Amino acid sequence: MKGYVFHGAGESAWEEVPDPAIKEPTDAIVRVGAVTICGTDLHILKGDVPEVQPGTVLGHEAVGEIVEVGSDVRTVRPGDRVLVSCITSCGRCSYCRQGAYGQCRGGGGWILGHLIDGTQAEYVRVPYADLSVHPLPGAMDSKDAVLLADILPTSYEVGVLNGNVRPGDTVVVVGAGPIGLAAVATARLFSPERIVAVDLAPARLEAARQLGADAVADAREAPEQLVTDLTDGLGADVVIEAVGVPETFELCTRMVRPGGHVANVGVHGAPATLHLEDLWIKNITITTGLVDTYSTPTLLRMTAAGRLPTSELVTHTFPLDLMEEAYDVFGGAADTGALKVVLGEERHQEVVPVSST
Repeated sequence: MKGYVFHGAGESAWEEVPDPAIKEPTDAIVRVGAVTICGTDLHILKGDVPEVQPGTVLGHEAVGEIVEVGSDVRTVRPGDRVLVSCITSCGRCSYCRQGAYGQCRGGGGWILGHLIDGTQAEYVRVPYADLSVHPLPGAMDSKDAVLLADILPTSYEVGVLNGNVRPGDTVVVVGAGPIGLAAVATARLFSPERIVAVDLAPARLEAARQLGADAVADAREAPEQLVTDLTDGLGADVVIEAVGVPETFELCTRMVRPGGHVANVGVHGAPATLHLEDLWIKNITITTGLVDTYSTPTLLRMTAAGRLPTSELVTHTFPLDLMEEAYDVFGGAADTGALKVVLGEERHQEVVPVSST
């Protein structure tokens, strides 16, 4: 089969790799029908995630069909259409028993495309399949479902829930990429007074408006002043960091009000300064986190009911064998307008650029 293989910082290729095989009785083999690329994959390619060894197949999000299961798998069987979660759960360790699957100590957590071969391939081995794949309704489009593998539960759990968004809040989302846009969409579920999106790209700011942001701000044009003006000088109740660079994290800490929350979602590859000389007196809460995906069943039900705007986040589609082109488009989002790209083996659709108006 073929897969997208990491060969070291700046080096990767869509190439022949060995077919996966059942290694443990809790494993399943999934034939990949739809897969997507995450911003974390770009961090890996830049060398920001040193745990990823050269030779690893990347990817941690997929929809596909079960083709083989180990002898201990009970909840799925060959022929089932499933969502492959970005988080693998042993279900037995102390963290999994608390629903903190991202911190699994039994061989799970974020392992696909990180510590073991991932989903950007024709087939993938999924450990602990009973808790790490989710059966899908037959009518759910793969392009919608694959967004529930990572970006929607990540933005919802690590951004909105960790940030403690409540009715009447002012919520600022810094970074209007896929995670930030999903945070805008899921923050709306809690009826905040206003949502402000901050980014550099006009197309992404327009996408944020379409998904429910009440105001947008160019990151180069004093977003702090806009938030100050909107909140009578107090600052935002919740600020969600969805970029992963020092400048945006520090911007978030400047925009939060006393007693507010900064929820960091972005994957950071460099140190950020924590200005405790200014923050110690403000009673703020700063949270970080890897998604646990405990919310995935709920988000699946909401998507099936048409309550979440998944399709609006997908701007480009490709067949699997154009993985390298898809990476170029996604990695060059400033020029291509890409938000989320989805690759599938069933058909090739025309690339659909985001409007720049």
